[in-house]
Amino acid sequence: MDQQSQLAVILGSDPVPFETLISHLMSSSNEQRSHAEALFNVCKQSEPDALCLRLAHLLQVCAQPDTRAMAAILLRKLLTRDDSYIWPRLNVSTHSSIKSVLLNQIQVETAQSLSKKLCDTVSELASSILPENGWPELLPFMFQCVSSDSPRLQESAFLIFAQLSQYIGDVLTPFIKDLHTVFLKCLSENSNADVKIAALNAVINFIQCLTSSSDRDRFQDLLPAMMKTLTEALNNGNEATAQEALELLIELAETEPRFLRRQIVDVVGSMLQIAEAESLEEGTRHLAIEFVVTLAEARERAPGMMRKLPQFISRLFAILMRLLLDIEDDAAWHTAEVEDEDAGETSNYAVGQECLDRLAISLGGNTIVPVASEQFSTYLAAPEWQKHHAALIALAQIAEGCSKVMVKNLEQVVSMVLNSFNHSHPRVRWAAINAIGQLSTDLGPDLQNQYHQRVLPALAAAMDDFQNPRVQAHAASAVLNFSENCTPEILTPYLDGIVSKLLVLLQNGKQMVQEGALTALASVADSSQEHFQKYYDAVMPYLKALLVNATDKSNRMLRAKSMECISIVGMAVGKEKFRDDAKQVMEVLMSLQVSQMETDDPTTSYMLQAWARLCKCLGQDFLPYMSVVMPPLLQSAQLKPDVTITSADSDNDIEDSDDESMETITLGDKRIGIKTSVLEEKATACNMLCCYADELKEGFFPWIDQVCFNSMYWVISLDFLAMLY
Repeated sequence: MDQQSQLAVILGSDPVPFETLISHLMSSSNEQRSHAEALFNVCKQSEPDALCLRLAHLLQVCAQPDTRAMAAILLRKLLTRDDSYIWPRLNVSTHSSIKSVLLNQIQVETAQSLSKKLCDTVSELASSILPENGWPELLPFMFQCVSSDSPRLQESAFLIFAQLSQYIGDVLTPFIKDLHTVFLKCLSENSNADVKIAALNAVINFIQCLTSSSDRDRFQDLLPAMMKTLTEALNNGNEATAQEALELLIELAETEPRFLRRQIVDVVGSMLQIAEAESLEEGTRHLAIEFVVTLAEARERAPGMMRKLPQFISRLFAILMRLLLDIEDDAAWHTAEVEDEDAGETSNYAVGQECLDRLAISLGGNTIVPVASEQFSTYLAAPEWQKHHAALIALAQIAEGCSKVMVKNLEQVVSMVLNSFNHSHPRVRWAAINAIGQLSTDLGPDLQNQYHQRVLPALAAAMDDFQNPRVQAHAASAVLNFSENCTPEILTPYLDGIVSKLLVLLQNGKQMVQEGALTALASVADSSQEHFQKYYDAVMPYLKALLVNATDKSNRMLRAKSMECISIVGMAVGKEKFRDDAKQVMEVLMSLQVSQMETDDPTTSYMLQAWARLCKCLGQDFLPYMSVVMPPLLQSAQLKPDVTITSADSDNDIEDSDDESMETITLGDKRIGIKTSVLEEKATACNMLCCYADELKEGFFPWIDQVCFNSMYWVISLDFLAMLY
């Protein structure tokens, strides 16, 4: 049967074929779904009136909730003002029928999830036609619903008010007095939790759409009732509703923090009380914390508002410190094969870390450091290892935001950390090393210039902790952090001890330790430059051995880091010293270049960067290798972005993918998944091409045509992805 014949059947007098089409649009079979989509699109193009009326009819008569829900979703998409918008193509009678059906179904639909989808459809259509007075009966209908005795109708009306406030708030502004009345009445008197949450959503969205501060201030008297929605839900044990309320209030705190300023003491006090209530679910407490931290971050919209509440800042800091205590001494942490193993860490711990960092950045050192110092002293005086660990982790988290003040108190800060290097518990020693690494970044170069004689020997000693490989590996990582902000003059006197320790770690059987040592060696070489020539003959044989022998799949990152280290060491010591080994290294890289590597093998991206460093080191002597380097480099530069686009309503959630390199964003009604590993490889390749052209000058000429031929495509594709982000 051809498409037109199928169309005639689908839109004919028998309703079954059309219902079947809608069910096939939800099919798990790609073939069946694709065929249904093609037919649906033909209907949309050739018979838009019939299609919309059939969908509206399904809403009224279909017994299957899933099919009714799908009909509501499809109708909403057709009535949304975008590329699929077909309202202007429909005749007047169709307009009247659809509007009538939608309002009628809101009154009779009993399933809450479907009622919400109907409200979405009404809101989308209204946002397009209400500004031109294309639906004059809608607002009277909504006010009628709000005033009715039906909680279901009240909820529906508030859901629509909420969305219209987002889409076309200026259309609602003339009704500000009426809306204030209905919002206040519902929040103060209504006992239905769903209705109150819908009203809270509506009032917060409406406040955000108001452009005049005086108009927003008219709603100040609603704030106690808004907070009451939250406290009532908690008192009734309804934490799911409370969490919805918290999420809405967080949105208000982010966008209109000044609305809260007159009652800030009561509001923040209530939130901290929730955060301190250990009887509540973690999710509820975390949202209360998020509210206060969000307020602290709103310094542009409400400068200084939270700084004026020092008692609350101290209380919040104490709450976050207690969250860091929620950590277990899991055996898996000690036996981990990789550095990022976080066994024993909980969601409380993660929230505590993140919020300490954000709080310090938003409020600054003058506000945070006095509070932190007092609490750190208490924690470090306690016998429990968890409290020592928490203090050190908190110090690392606040360092970035408090750097200017902490630099003025370096002696106290460094002593606090180094005293913990000798703690009996490995996780405390690890946390102390972690703090030194973070402080080296955030307080450098002051830390390096003033305390190198204390920090570097302490890190070298920590690399001798063979009973705790994680401590050793982290000490190597901290050497990297320290050396990045270090001058050759400061680093050189310590090189004998550091390099010898790192060479010992390279021979350690623990891959995590070896990888840490490689990264540290590369950083030390980069920082010390020609001073590293003294150690070259001792170091390079170990590096080449790792490059050649780390061939198992489990050792791929080790091999990748070895080529990174070799290329950085080569650049540090210079061409003359590196020349002989460079030939051997090139041969290994060329053999890897032509081998079949798996798509997730990190060797590919590391090798691209290693080739570029070798080019910088060898200069014109690199030209003979260009015929090997350029073909795969051009191939990487020409990679097509791996982009997946689905409907935002789709059950096939990209986010459920096991691929950690797949990131998602939502634009309108589309969910877009981008494979970042492909994008990163492509970006690296393009940067490497620039490097070769800059270094080789006229030697790059043979490749100009190929690069220029593809350059426009690369620019367009990268610009496209940048736009998505």
